[in-house]
Amino acid sequence: MLEEWQTSWKNGDTGRKIYNIMPSVSLRPTNWIREDVIFFSQHGPFPAYLKGLHLSDSDFCSCGGIGTTLHYATECIYTVS
Repeated sequence: MLEEWQTSWKNGDTGRKIYNIMPSVSLRPTNWIREDVIFFSQHGPFPAYLKGLHLSDSDFCSCGGIGTTLHYATECIYTVS
């Protein structure tokens, strides 16, 4: 079962951002907090994600950049450190 799951994970089309961080499957849970999961999966209330789900007409942040998690973490002038 684990070997089949690993093959599916390795050859899959989805979840590639997480795969790059965690390439091996495991039955043990990670110690990630909710915010880490949202950040690394890029699923959450971010313009780029919402546009991909057709829940928003724009993927732009109010500063003009593309509203991804990485944008908010590294370059958005409206993000407070």
